[in-house]
Amino acid sequence: MASGIVIHIAAGNEKRTEFFTGERIRIGADETCDLQIQISSISIGGVWLELEDTDGVYRVLNFSPDLNLTVNGKPIRRFIAIDDGDVIVTSDGSVALSFFTLAGRGTLIKANREPRHIAQFIEEAALDAAASPRRDEAKAFLREFVRELSREISWTTKLITLVLAFGFITGVLYLGYAVSEELRQNREHAQIQNEMIRRLEAQLGEATNQLGTLEQTNRDLLRAQSLAQNIRVDYGNGVCLIIGVYDLVEKSSGKVLRYADLTSRANPYEPSQSEDPLPPGSAVVGLSTEGGGSPVEYDFIGTGFHVGGGYIVTNKHVLQPWTEDDAVKAMMREYNGRARIKKIVVYFPNHPEPYPLKIRELSSKEDVAVATIDPETLPGDIPSLPLETDSDAATIGKTVVTMGYPSGPDRLLAMVDDEEAKSINARFGNSRQNLINFLAQSKKIVPLTTQGAITDLDTRRIVHDAKTAEGGSGAPLFGQTGKVIGVNFGVFTENTASNMAVPIKFAIEILRKAGWKPPEEMQSASGNTNPNPAASPSPSPK
Repeated sequence: MASGIVIHIAAGNEKRTEFFTGERIRIGADETCDLQIQISSISIGGVWLELEDTDGVYRVLNFSPDLNLTVNGKPIRRFIAIDDGDVIVTSDGSVALSFFTLAGRGTLIKANREPRHIAQFIEEAALDAAASPRRDEAKAFLREFVRELSREISWTTKLITLVLAFGFITGVLYLGYAVSEELRQNREHAQIQNEMIRRLEAQLGEATNQLGTLEQTNRDLLRAQSLAQNIRVDYGNGVCLIIGVYDLVEKSSGKVLRYADLTSRANPYEPSQSEDPLPPGSAVVGLSTEGGGSPVEYDFIGTGFHVGGGYIVTNKHVLQPWTEDDAVKAMMREYNGRARIKKIVVYFPNHPEPYPLKIRELSSKEDVAVATIDPETLPGDIPSLPLETDSDAATIGKTVVTMGYPSGPDRLLAMVDDEEAKSINARFGNSRQNLINFLAQSKKIVPLTTQGAITDLDTRRIVHDAKTAEGGSGAPLFGQTGKVIGVNFGVFTENTASNMAVPIKFAIEILRKAGWKPPEEMQSASGNTNPNPAASPSPSPK
């Protein structure tokens, strides 16, 4: 009956196992300790831990509190029993003590089992082998054992065992072959199925692409069919009718040129229709700055559109119509005259009042111009037409839409009943200004919307076949994106496929020169989320 304790020490990289049987075991750095541990990380000397055997159980008698010892992760205490598997560790973990106790308990080992019959020769051989420690005799015993065992088994049993073993091996081989063949066939079928799936996926992808292309084509067709209607609803109220009056004054004196004969011009508001300039001296007989004759005045009409902040885009020749009238130019040369705008206003759909227009910038190369309206007076429902900055938006064959006032009041009168048109024309036929003002009061100023396609283009011209006429100059030309891609400036009545527009990039150049900013820039600068910046303040004129 043995009693004692086994201690496994791990100090740094060194490990050791010691066995103690004394009643007291002292562990520490002192030479008097039963188990001495010298480690540089612990400078505490003396006895670290003292154990005492009490009735076969070791208990903690004393310990050094400076080491902050723990047992199984808990603070150590006096008189606690050390059980099998307990671990005592220092606070820094440099020393670990594992304890394994030897309980000296009296036991009686018994084996309850039935006695088995053992052949006499086997028992004798086993006794002889047990008495002999030599390996050769053990081998001889095994040989004799096998030989005698074989003699004990009958040939019938051996044959049956051999047949069973052969059948088992054959069955295993057959099953292995069958499984291998089945796996091979499954792999082949899987490869065939994968190939079929790959082909079907390729066909499905191709069909999906075709459906996508067809769907995009349908969307483009639907968009093209409804493009004019959508643009008219969204931006029709931002297309304005421009009407103005200019006269001729003498350059040197600044006096108004007048007709010497009151009957020399039956309708002073009707511009000259002559195609060739009149020879000097034959334009109008008797123009002078004196007398009581009628002043030389002409009215003019055109189209413009609002782009935000009160800025209006139109043609240069709309704001300076005398540059396109050869008869007027002949008179100015003959009588040393120059043109002077007396009045110029714009009318918007559904708004009866005219808005004074101020010329801001005229392009020196292209037929585009910029004018402004006081943004404080501009109604909030006047939309800002979006300008297209993508040069690829204008390509041959793409759909375009234009909105303007071709043929001036004649086209507006054509939209009402014949009797009403005759009555209106009889009242205001001699004054287009009064006629247009009446139409505005009656809310009959509505732009004409036509749709066509781009037939040709270059860097400075967009040629299209959207129908328009004189008076439609300055009208916006919308692309398929719903944004303005050009400004109409030329109409060829003999060829409907030769209506021309200036690309919008040239208008954007003079707009920025005039101080205009895109609506999105104005919104980001002011933090305004209103999508219609019509009432945004305009910079002061130059």
